[in-house]
Amino acid sequence: MASRGGVDVDDPGVRVARHPTVSGPTIKAVMAVLLASLLSACSQPANSPYPPAPPGQSVLYSAFEERPKHLDPARSYSENEYVYLGNIYEPPLQYHYLKRPYTLEPQTAAAMPTVRYYDGAGRPLPADAPAKAIAVSEYEIRIRPGVRYQPHPCFARTPEGKPRYVPIRADELAAMDSFQDFTETGTRELTAEDFVYQIRRLANPRVQSPILGLMADYIVGLGDLAKALGQAAKAQPKDAYLDLNAFAFKGAYSVDRYTYRVRIQGKYPQFLYWLAMPFFAPVPEEAERFYRQPGMAEKNFSLDWQPVGTGAYYLAENDPNRVMVLARNPHYHDDFYPAEGDPGDREAGLLDDAGRRLPMVDKVVYSLEKEDVPYWNKFLQGYYDASGVSSDSFDQAIRMNADGQPDLTPDMRERGIQLSTAARPSLNYMGFNMLDPVVGGNGEAARKLRQALSIAVDYEEFISIFLNGRGIPGQGPIPPGIFGHREGTQGINPVIFRPDCGAGEPACGKFKRRPLEDAKKLLAEAGYPDGRDARTGQPLTLYFDTMASGPEAKSRMDWFRKQFAKLGIQLVIRATDYNRFQDKMLKGSEQLFEWGWNADYPDPENFLFLLYGPNKKVGAGGENAANYQNPEFDRLFEQMKDMDNGPERQAVIDRMVELVRQDAPWLFAFHPKSFGLRHGWVKNAKPNLMAHNLLKYRRVDPAAREAYQARWNQPALLPVFVMVALLAALVWPAVTAYRRRMRSRATDGI
Repeated sequence: MASRGGVDVDDPGVRVARHPTVSGPTIKAVMAVLLASLLSACSQPANSPYPPAPPGQSVLYSAFEERPKHLDPARSYSENEYVYLGNIYEPPLQYHYLKRPYTLEPQTAAAMPTVRYYDGAGRPLPADAPAKAIAVSEYEIRIRPGVRYQPHPCFARTPEGKPRYVPIRADELAAMDSFQDFTETGTRELTAEDFVYQIRRLANPRVQSPILGLMADYIVGLGDLAKALGQAAKAQPKDAYLDLNAFAFKGAYSVDRYTYRVRIQGKYPQFLYWLAMPFFAPVPEEAERFYRQPGMAEKNFSLDWQPVGTGAYYLAENDPNRVMVLARNPHYHDDFYPAEGDPGDREAGLLDDAGRRLPMVDKVVYSLEKEDVPYWNKFLQGYYDASGVSSDSFDQAIRMNADGQPDLTPDMRERGIQLSTAARPSLNYMGFNMLDPVVGGNGEAARKLRQALSIAVDYEEFISIFLNGRGIPGQGPIPPGIFGHREGTQGINPVIFRPDCGAGEPACGKFKRRPLEDAKKLLAEAGYPDGRDARTGQPLTLYFDTMASGPEAKSRMDWFRKQFAKLGIQLVIRATDYNRFQDKMLKGSEQLFEWGWNADYPDPENFLFLLYGPNKKVGAGGENAANYQNPEFDRLFEQMKDMDNGPERQAVIDRMVELVRQDAPWLFAFHPKSFGLRHGWVKNAKPNLMAHNLLKYRRVDPAAREAYQARWNQPALLPVFVMVALLAALVWPAVTAYRRRMRSRATDGI
């Protein structure tokens, strides 16, 4: 017989109050269930910003700060866009992932391009013909058969073999709210004509390619094609399809299905580097016809929004207010991880996947993250796989070791985080206006003044104070990783540095800046003992034009003043806005200035042309901002730019570097250094600052990621127990009183 509240409820003589009661065991059960549910919620990281990945799928997680503006390879020229383009599109060539200096190799090309030379009459010339005799260089590129495009609606076909969405009905397009509403897709094989079509697109006025002006100087007939297309576009409605193939063009043509040729005016060996950039990746004509239909632009359907390529990934989701997702191209061709690299790569585990088919990651998720601090915190929690090192997080992540080299802090090491550093293919310098009567010219006095300042301005200190060690002191105009750059003792600028070797170490590779006394001696020989003009006794005053502004800029400018003051020279800072600064540079009214250059391609010509006389800023509008002119340097430059990499070219470069070190038109400030952090589960992460198709080489260990997330996102259980205890303390008196009242009512009812 069951008993409830001390009353035999089955006794027919008893009237029982039918009010629910809560017993002690029931309270305990409720508390147990509550606690169990709380603990269950904490068994996996409750703060994860992602849904669980499907079993067996490999996912890489990163972030973006602002949406890419252009994803059209003929139009894009921005680093934040190349993050996507480099993995979606495939130009003929790519950079070897592991080898340094940066080395070109075939990508969609079956082999490296061959080149033939012709004179002005169209007659073939030998390979060693002098550059002046060459009127046209013809590059032949044979592409790999069997390469296919990613799935895309522009390739979709009806059962009759006609394009499914070209033309598209207006009512059908009106009903489409997103690109995913195009439910039918297709693919086809890549052909040589697709590469030729993309080169034509560079001249399309509706594309507005940023390299048209430059390429029109090199690709035969590209400028004329641009003019013809411009006239035709004016005669058509704005959104009408412009048939690029209907116009004559001799600069590029297909030979057969898998072979095409590009004709270049004169000799321009650097053109090979352009063949590794998205500008020369294939674009199918079907995509242009598809996107140029009426109503497409209003729906934001375009190559800028939804690209179509043959690369390892395609853009599966484009929501720039939240997330962008790259997914594995199901039609990706055979591609394999490199089997060789640089010395030390095998020991670093960078060849563990040699010969493995690419890509090794199925999906890459980029989440919108506008602020550094949230990004950094999520990286530490294991929700982003890699991170840069901002100023806010630098001290938490990096410390300098006994040798003055960057190293990880103990906290980062405990987390298994790894540090990668690499010199960027770029340079920063302080330039002298060589047209200025005080600091310029090729006279001995001005040269010694510039050399004295080169010694006095301590850029090692600058790197330590303002860059947190993220830079390499400049020794000349060519950055590390670029052919022509010399390492070790051979690379030391003897005007500014001297070997810092002990006895018996004639070539130890260490160096230090020359003492200030050397700079003072040069300054006196220049006619300015103790920083005063020997003729007038007046202190030497120099003027530094800059666009820098703000508190950080002020501290930098104060530092520069102190550096010049070491020689008794007064430095006057002339801060100005960008337009005024550019005007001064074009007119040559500045005296000293700051400048920098990022490589378009990893060739010494791309840096040495910054000092080529005919490329001067004043009068020619070129990139020689210092207006430096040295007849021997100019002659050697014209010889060097057309040479193939090898000992002969290196010897010419060495002489050119020696000249500019002696003439000192620049203070060779520093080469920026890239710092990158990544979690231990991210494999094959060697920095490659020229390539953009890096995702296919990555590999991740999902189990290691999950273990890290479980460890570093442990739930705080103490607050849970305290909450449960407080809840019990609050509920228990009420439950006790309620039970007492129920017993009393039951007793009264007997």
